Amino acid sequence: MIRAGAIGYILGQFLAVLGITMLLPLILALRDADAGQWPLAAGMGVTLAAGAVLVGGCTRPSRDLSTREAILLVSVVWACAGLFGGIPFWLSPYFPSFTDAVFEAASGFTTTGATVLPQVEVLPRSLQLWRHFTHWLGGMGIVLLGLAVLPLIGIGGAHLYRAEFSGAKSEKLRPRITETAFALWRIYFVLSLLEFLLLRLAGLSRFEAVCHTFSTLGTGGFSTRNASIAGFRSPLIETIVIVFMLLSGISFARHYQLWIERRGRMFFADAEIRGFLALVAVATLAIGLTLTLQGETAPGEAFRAALFQVSSITTTTGFVTADFERWHPLPQLILLALMFAGGCTGSTAGGLKVFRLMLLAQVVRREFRRMTERHGVFAIRVGGQVIPETAVQGVLNLVYLAFLVNFVACLLLAAAGVDVLTTISAVAASMFNIGPGLGAVGPAEHYGHLPALAKWVLTGCMIAGRLEFYTLLVLLSRSFWAR
Repeated sequence: MIRAGAIGYILGQFLAVLGITMLLPLILALRDADAGQWPLAAGMGVTLAAGAVLVGGCTRPSRDLSTREAILLVSVVWACAGLFGGIPFWLSPYFPSFTDAVFEAASGFTTTGATVLPQVEVLPRSLQLWRHFTHWLGGMGIVLLGLAVLPLIGIGGAHLYRAEFSGAKSEKLRPRITETAFALWRIYFVLSLLEFLLLRLAGLSRFEAVCHTFSTLGTGGFSTRNASIAGFRSPLIETIVIVFMLLSGISFARHYQLWIERRGRMFFADAEIRGFLALVAVATLAIGLTLTLQGETAPGEAFRAALFQVSSITTTTGFVTADFERWHPLPQLILLALMFAGGCTGSTAGGLKVFRLMLLAQVVRREFRRMTERHGVFAIRVGGQVIPETAVQGVLNLVYLAFLVNFVACLLLAAAGVDVLTTISAVAASMFNIGPGLGAVGPAEHYGHLPALAKWVLTGCMIAGRLEFYTLLVLLSRSFWAR
């Protein structure tokens, strides 16, 4: 039986932490005396009050959460992040509806980076900071943040950890989940600090350096400029952002081995990292050559633009330095395929993940061998490691769920009157947490003009993709609610 009181108690503590995080942009709003003061203060107050009511009115759990309780709690936490995180936007004059406010907040926390704003530069600095801060918090995961700072760490921590990273290789770097959470957050913070300092040296103001650091490490894509990174017109800034997008697209478990345990050989020998970097290199080469042969861009500029867009789309960050909707159809198709690929498992990037694509390739290879060697027994290997059949089946199920969600969401958007190209790219960009798509949601466009139904469907896609489908979709099964 699911204990609603236990879930409510822990959810209340999560909301308390979420409310406290609004203090950072609120301090900036008070210092600047800008239009974000009242919305942020009210949002913080409502979120803290809701957390206090839940903690005070629910019973502290006396035993660990069950797997079902952890799955339900994680799904509710991510839904509440969008609802409560969107309150400051809703109370401000810049978002016309509650739907738009929730969409923006969910896009921030899920590190999608899709925006409903046609002009982001009109926002006061405090609300800008809150938008970007949601990326940074959501990048490492709200639940993982909770495991690091909440006093109820020992209650179902392992189940919460597995529920949030249901499809990833959720490795325990330390014996306790709490220690794992702190280890990952330390690496995340150090990389954030390093990027901030480099962006400052490259000429960005403190504010813009902080905002774009939050977006890059969270692989989110929100920018303070309407033109995104292109607005800075700086190859140096682009290079710094490329480096940190790629670092964020690599598993933080591997970062731990490299930076903390000093096992560099394991880091560079990792098959998924090599596959990820090879994917970026091949896609950059193909797009760069295509742009060069088109003759519209000098070779240096073509390959620079190609590397940035490939790194941004593959890591599902969503920054842009060029309007790739104006490119040749081949580069557009490559970028659309990269939306499905994503980064490495255990990274802040979205997508299906490179490891799963490598695994699927081995499954296809095995089926070809079975056709020619019918009595052979073939194991699936990735990077020399034998993959259990249960893991192979899990990946196949995940891919099926991903395409099922994609198909149903596309039908709903089409029913709402959205054109086919926009529908396909918007759903892919949302469910794999990328941001910019093609058509009416291209890199120079926004999501604000979409119907309300489409925005709610895409919000659901963002959360489902962030939780890698299993955690959210299992709530729709009858067996989950059976006693």
